[in-house]
Amino acid sequence: MATEAPVEATEIPPVAAAESVEKQPHKLERKWTFWFDNQSKPKQGAAWGNSLRKAYTFETVEEFWSLYDQIFKPSKLTVNADFHLFKAGIEPKWEDPECANGGKWTATSSRKANLETMWLETLMALVGEQFDESEDICGVVASVRRSQDKLSLWTKTATNEAAQMGIGRKWKGIIDTEKISYSFHDDSKRERSAKSRYTV
Repeated sequence: MATEAPVEATEIPPVAAAESVEKQPHKLERKWTFWFDNQSKPKQGAAWGNSLRKAYTFETVEEFWSLYDQIFKPSKLTVNADFHLFKAGIEPKWEDPECANGGKWTATSSRKANLETMWLETLMALVGEQFDESEDICGVVASVRRSQDKLSLWTKTATNEAAQMGIGRKWKGIIDTEKISYSFHDDSKRERSAKSRYTV
């Protein structure tokens, strides 16, 4: 009498296995948080940062694209508003311990389409961990202004010139711009238009 070989409980038909893998979210190396800040109508005497709001923390590729497609595009911002993407646990403020000794690379654009492209390219580079010095990066800020839009990449250790130059060169290539400059947060606290410490 012929007996059929028992079917292993762990065997899954190839099509079902492929569908199962496709439905699994693609985890990022770390969590990231989107923030929003609208300074277009500041309250009299209000301290900076009062209008800063944590919007959403995500940890998968799918969440990132859903948020980006639905909400987080600079073209949706009003003048004097900012979008931020920072590593989870770091607030986009000079006072945050991770940012206190840092600075920022800044790129400017007079065209909204440029800002949108640079923003997206930077977001993908950050969540995709494309920077060799990614541990030194805090996050990025897109600022919509009447005269000129800005994109700023915040880092932790302003005095580490080698790390900053590595980040700056990589970022300049990613956003495909002519010139970016780096300023220390300490300088920015003291004077409104801080001098550039590094340039690429």
